[in-house]
Formats: sequence, structure tokens, C-alpha cells
Amino acid sequence: MHPYIHAASQPGKAAIVMANSGETLTYAELEAESNRVAQLLRSHGLTRGDAIAVLMENSLHYLAICWGAQRAGLVFTCMSTKLSVDEARYIIEDSGSQLLFASAGLAAVATQLETPRGRYAVGGDLPGFTRFETALGAQPATRIADESSGRDMLYSSGTTGRPKGVFGALPEGPIDAPDALFGLATMLYGFNGETVYLSPAPLYHAAPLRYCMSVHKAGGTVIVMEKFDPERYLQLVEQYRVTHSQLVPTMFVKMLKLPDDIRAKYDTSSLKVAIHAAAPCPVEVKHRMIAWWGEKIFEYYSATEGAGFTAISPQEWLKKPGSVGKSILGQIRIVDEDGTLLPPGREGRVFFHGGTDFKYHNDPEKTAGAKSEHGATFGDIGYVD
Repeated sequence: MHPYIHAASQPGKAAIVMANSGETLTYAELEAESNRVAQLLRSHGLTRGDAIAVLMENSLHYLAICWGAQRAGLVFTCMSTKLSVDEARYIIEDSGSQLLFASAGLAAVATQLETPRGRYAVGGDLPGFTRFETALGAQPATRIADESSGRDMLYSSGTTGRPKGVFGALPEGPIDAPDALFGLATMLYGFNGETVYLSPAPLYHAAPLRYCMSVHKAGGTVIVMEKFDPERYLQLVEQYRVTHSQLVPTMFVKMLKLPDDIRAKYDTSSLKVAIHAAAPCPVEVKHRMIAWWGEKIFEYYSATEGAGFTAISPQEWLKKPGSVGKSILGQIRIVDEDGTLLPPGREGRVFFHGGTDFKYHNDPEKTAGAKSEHGATFGDIGYVD
């Protein structure tokens, strides 16, 4: 599925709602804006496989820019808003990004960056940048004639060295072809046209970006928080009758620290699925969340590389607290420092054998270092029972 399908069948339905401002893009408006973005990219001579960079705070235009690049067959690199000038410059150069889309509020870094075919300021003016909204208005809202499926290339900094661009091959199918994540979100979490998904994290991270786009493939509504605030999050769940969300453990901790009367004040009964990942969740914290929200807390273990994926339901987790579940993508292998396969109960590096292939852009040495006869690893330590 693809947003253009939902723009035809339910044009007036909200695709994106900004939590604080209330700004909304319907599916018809998302379709028009992403088409204009694709036309803008073509006007700069960008073709399938070319790259752009996005350095933006969460905004109404963020996902529309990504969808425009996706339907133009481009690679879009969404960059952390916390990067230094040197880090951001390195990512732009390493990714080969030809255009930069930057928030006006990130002037200190954005104005120090150059891209060969132009720079666009979103949500205000930046010296030396073209105003995005003005440029977009000059483009037709019709689909480009040569649509093909693009994808993201996100940079994972790891613990040492330069950031690493994580990339798989460009999809060969049409722009509305299903992908593995959409299949998992549908199967595990029930994403569909009735989904109201609250996204509290920066969209430059892999999970927020990809899950929001999966909601759009399903025809649901994405509520985007400009910035996470624990009480505001609860207000939004009640206000929009949110059905799905994805958080990180620190967000659980912040909500649990709210006074009891504040936590009890808001109706969170509409929530069907609260997904968490990205970091280990303390067992006590998860027990408290399940006691508060009920058996709605789902966990997965994966990474930007996407080489493997494990998942666990709240019912399974209550039987094995601390587990991240069974593998759904890739066979788990636990390996010691010498590359020897370890038996159950022994800790070692976690590998996924037979999962999705990936490479680190322009870095065959790092790519080779993450792979072996046992598959691919994110470098984490664990064990199987």
C-alpha cells in the first residue's frame, strides 16, 4: 500500500497531525505535497539513486519530504538535530547528498553546510537558502512520470569512530510494494486504516520514521509530537483516542514519575498497543507500566541495520521478564570472541543468520566487521535459553 491509494479513497482523512500546533495534512494534501516534492527533486535533475539530506525538527513537512523522495526513487538521509557542524558535514559528504532540507530553527548548523544542487529552508528563512514553501508552491501537484521506489539511508553512530550510513539496495518493485517492516507491523501490532499512532520521538530516528511511514501505508493517522512531554503524551492519548504508539524506556520512566493524580487523570483505555525498543527496559519499569496500562506493552529488538528482529508480547514477557522474545527475522546465533557457536545459557555476541542484508555506505571494512559465517551482528551481548 501507499499514501496515494488512501488519497484516492479517503482524501479528507487526516494523515498527519502536529500535536502542539494542531496543523494537519489530509491524505489528499499529503499526496499533493509529496508530488510537489518529487517534482522539485526532478527540477534539480535528481534521478533514481541520487541522495538528499534532511536536517529538520519534527514538523508537518517532514514526512511529506520523505514521501516525495520515496516516490522519486531517491535515497533520503534524515540527520540528527544534535549533530555538530563537523558531524553533519561529514554525513552530507559521505552520503553524496545533492540537496539539503533544513529547519529554520537549526540555523547554527544548517548555514554551515553546503550541497551541490541547492538548500531549502523549511518553516522560515535562512541566509543563502531558498524558502521551501515558496519553491514547493511553484511545482505541479501531479505525479512525476518516472516514479520508482526510494528508501532511507540513516546514520548509526555506534560507540566509536565516524557515523556509519546503513543501507540496503533500492527496492526494485513499484512504489506501493509491501516491505518487511509493514508486514511485521501489520502482523504483530495490527496496523490498519483505523490506527491512530502517536509518535513522541524525533523523526530522524529509524523507528519513528519507518513506523510513521508504515502507518501511512496502512491508511491510519499519525500524531507527531514536536517534543516529548510525559503529561502532554497522556493528554494526546485521551484527546485523539490513540490506538498505537512507540516509546523508549526513558519515556516510561518519566511518565511513571508523574504524581499519581496526574497519571490517573487521563483516559488511556483506547491504547491497544504500546511498542518499545531502542534500549533495554528495566524489569521493574515494565512491570509498573503493565500494571498501569494493562497487557498492551509490546517489545522488539532490532537496529537501524534491520538484519534481524525479535518480538515479545506482554503475555509472553510476564512469563519471562527481561526477555526480548523469539526471532521473527533471522536465526539467532550466540557467538564467542573466537567465532565459536555457543550453547543455550552462555552469553556472547548476538548474530542473526539469514536475515536482511545491509552494508555500511562507503565502508566495506566496517561492513565486513559486522558479518561472519554466523550472519550479521549489531555488536550486542545476549543469550538464548
